[in-house]
Amino acid sequence: MKIALIKETKNPVDNRVALTPKQVAELNKLYPQHRIVVQSSAIRAFSDDEYRAEGVQVQDDISDADILVGIKEAKIDTLIPDKHYFFFGHIAKMQEYNRPLLQAMLAKNLTFSDYEYLVDENGERVCAFGWWAGVVGVYYTLRGYFLHDGRHSLPQPDRKFTLTQMRTILATAQLPKVKILITGNGRVAQGATYVMRECRAQELTYEQFMSDEPVNTLSFYRASVNELVKRKDGKPFNRGDFRSNPENYESDFIKFAKHTDILISCHFWDPKAPVYLEQEDFQKYDLPIKMIGDITCDICGSIKSTIRPTTHAESYYDFNPVTYKEELPFSSKNHITVMAVDTCPNALAIDASEYFGEMLTEYVFKPLLSGVHSDVISRSTILKNGQLTPRFDYLKEFAEN
Repeated sequence: MKIALIKETKNPVDNRVALTPKQVAELNKLYPQHRIVVQSSAIRAFSDDEYRAEGVQVQDDISDADILVGIKEAKIDTLIPDKHYFFFGHIAKMQEYNRPLLQAMLAKNLTFSDYEYLVDENGERVCAFGWWAGVVGVYYTLRGYFLHDGRHSLPQPDRKFTLTQMRTILATAQLPKVKILITGNGRVAQGATYVMRECRAQELTYEQFMSDEPVNTLSFYRASVNELVKRKDGKPFNRGDFRSNPENYESDFIKFAKHTDILISCHFWDPKAPVYLEQEDFQKYDLPIKMIGDITCDICGSIKSTIRPTTHAESYYDFNPVTYKEELPFSSKNHITVMAVDTCPNALAIDASEYFGEMLTEYVFKPLLSGVHSDVISRSTILKNGQLTPRFDYLKEFAEN
């Protein structure tokens, strides 16, 4: 078997990799009857020479590989027929912009496994970048708040930026004396909370956060979903019921928004669930929010001021609470600055790739190279030899449209 790490072709570029040079070398040593090679790329966080230094073969043409492994969606014109691909596909939720990608994979007789659906028997994801998204999202949000406030800001991450550098920067920064609200309980929220604690921020109780008393240091509160919504019929919140019937709930978010200077959105949101923050709410309730870090990046989702995603190069825009339109970033202190980078972990590409590679090694590469059946891989496989698998058969009409 020959496996190739493909170069990233999506724009804007992504510097992450599925395996670091050391991880490839270790797997090649452990499974000498197979071979993992790397397609040459000028944009990876790890250079071609770093792979070569570990004895890894680097080549331009990877058409002889059996399995092709990337991070983000491969460009349609790079897809090689009759291969098995692994990457984040963004098609299983019927994302309209990737309908042509699904159609092309069907036409090219591909097998395709989506990282997002690498889950255990309980449906919990085993390979994800969520924690790293939370970490970077907080850094970008604090950086944006400084810029919005007209102050000297935190440095912009470069391709070799690391978590150690970030921690050092935050440990010495003069951080603002404001209240930050983090929403959610998952990995993204856990990563965001980690950074707040690294910043020596004060973790407030519910009562302290809801107080009108000003804070004298950077402070935060993490709100769980049961605090963000309430049942329309007045009955107690039930997590299982909320997941199954989100339409039976309404937002209870404004009570938090009235005490929030910076909002960091980390919660999972279902389109059937209530909207937390409408565009008119900023003026309607005279909200103090001046900076929003929408790490989950649901466009016009639960936070309606998130009207488009942003990039690492241009991470911010302003939302005008009067006209409901986008303005130039930091153009007025009366605006709300929005950070909506939808590939946050890419700012810590080295650290995030090493972490992700460890997970992929355990749940993907070792089963593949050992020749053993993997339920985890099976559950993630959307296409098998150009046909939708039973679990994803609901995509048939979407693909044929």
